[in-house]
This record gives sequence, structure tokens and C-alpha cells, in this order.
Amino acid sequence: MNQSDAPRLGIGIIGCGRVGASIGAAWRQAGHAIVGVSATSQASRDRAADMLHGVPVLDPDEIAERAELVLVAVPDDEIAPLVTGLANLGRLHPGQILVHCSGRYGTEALDAGTRLGALPIALHPSLTFTGTDVDLTRLRQATIAVTAPAPIRPVGEALVVELGAEPIDIAEADRPLYHAAITHASNHSITIIAEAMEMLTEAGVSDPAHVLGALVDASVANTLQNGPKALTGPVSRGDVGTVAAHLAALSEFSLSRSNPAARNSYIALARSTTSKALAMGRITDAQAQEILTVLE
Repeated sequence: MNQSDAPRLGIGIIGCGRVGASIGAAWRQAGHAIVGVSATSQASRDRAADMLHGVPVLDPDEIAERAELVLVAVPDDEIAPLVTGLANLGRLHPGQILVHCSGRYGTEALDAGTRLGALPIALHPSLTFTGTDVDLTRLRQATIAVTAPAPIRPVGEALVVELGAEPIDIAEADRPLYHAAITHASNHSITIIAEAMEMLTEAGVSDPAHVLGALVDASVANTLQNGPKALTGPVSRGDVGTVAAHLAALSEFSLSRSNPAARNSYIALARSTTSKALAMGRITDAQAQEILTVLE
């Protein structure tokens, strides 16, 4: 289905956070009409004015009553209660498309609407949103996980294509593992890099970002291209002495900050790296045991 052939929908957005504003703006750019948006905080009202200029700010129940497609863009734990409340008020109806963008949940969070005949679709973009026009370009480079009953999965895929993104099918049962992977890659890499920047600052480096930029970019690109074969570093070489020196330095660093977080994350990831290096034949059983002993 191309954009010229796709039916135009009246879309309502409940929640004008970064995701709701950007997804709504992208769908409007594709030709759909945004019939209303809910925005309670000043920040969300400002975002609605910037990203969805001219769209009326309405209550969630009025949006649900007007819209052919309702995007529920609220925090994860609020999705099911909100949909249940709208169902109990009689604001949801058969044939209406219900969408949320939580990575954690599949369509079960929309069950109250599904029981009334609404069509449930869970979409999750592999993207960190800014809530600005930048997202509209970045969506074209992203994938979006689609979870929906088989008969309406093509609808979800078409909605993703209209955002400029690439749809990937994720089964309901696989949603938690998918989200764990996305979170592990994105959120935890932020933690690791932030900790590394703090260590470099402690070591007297005035511009840690400059030191890490090319290294991190190359590591990510190499891993995405080659998978675990990209593994390098002292653990993959069986360099026990270097690992021990790292731990000693990290112990001093932790004491100076009264915070063992960086040392603990280094140990946890070094153990995981040891297992991977051993499985790949990079190190021997004896080397792996030596490293694990040092890490203890």
C-alpha cells in the first residue's frame, strides 16, 4: 500500500510526550488528520503547539470518541487502566484502531478495547525520541516492532511504512525479550559510556567525549557488522594482569566517589565477556578460570 492509495484516518493522540508528538506529526506528514491531542503539563502543551500546530487539545474521552485511530502514548503502566476506563465510558467502538508504542507490552494491554471490537496494534520504534522535528528524519532510519493479530498485522505494517520506518514482526510472547534486548543495547550502553567518561575525567582527561567518540563509533559499527567476532580487549586475549590492574584502579576510583557502580558493572560485563571469549575459542579454560578468579 503506498501513501497515495492508503485511506486517510482521523487520528487522536492521548498523551503528548516525545513519542506521541513525533509519531502524530509523522502521520500527519503522511496525510492523516490529527483530530485531537491530550496534553496536561505545560511541557506537553508546548510540544503539541510545536509539533502538532493547530490540533485541538481535548480530553482523552473526547479524543477516543472522535478518532478512527487512537494512539495511547502514555507511560507503560497507565496504558491498560486508561483503555479500560475509556471502554467503561463507552468511548471505544468496533472497528476503531487502538495503538500503543510501549516496548514492554503487546496487544494484551489493549484487551478492554479489543473486547468491544476495536483493532489492537502494538508498535515500538527502535529509537530514542527528542519530541522535535529531528525525530521525523530519524524515523526513516528506524525499525518498528509490530505486534498484532494476524488479520490486522498488515494494517500495523502499513502504518509503520507511512512513518518512513521499517516494520518487523514480533510475536506477543516474544515482546518482553525483544524489549529487554533493546533496553540492554541502548540504556545500558549509556550507563557504560557515562561511567567511562567519569573515569577519564578522574584520570585528568579534559574532554572525555573526544577520546571516546571514534572508539565507541568504531566498536558499535564493527559489532553490528560482525557480531561477537568483533570482540577485542584484555579479556579476549586472556590478559589476566591487565584485568587485575583495571580492578585495582576501579577500586580506588570507587572509594574516591563512595560509589562502587562502575567497578560492579565492569566486573559483571567482564564475566560475561569471559564466557563469550571462552565459547568462541579466544581463551582457554585455564585462562578463563584465572580471569574469573581475579574478578571475584
